[in-house]
Amino acid sequence: MCPQYEDFHRTILLLGDLSLYADRPGADLDFVHAISPSLAASLPEPPPGIFPPGYDLNDGPDYSGEGA
Repeated sequence: MCPQYEDFHRTILLLGDLSLYADRPGADLDFVHAISPSLAASLPEPPPGIFPPGYDLNDGPDYSGEGA
């Protein structure tokens, strides 16, 4: 795999595994809630070609608690 994709791919896989773990019976949801924001925040910039040209990651609907 190309080096520019390795960190992004690895982090996406970890987030997916964490999501699967959270759905298991008996999963430690305190662990999931503690780790998931840190893991998501560690996502590097997406490699070129993941999003179409001109796509703005910050453009989208306002969510609860956002916007004025």
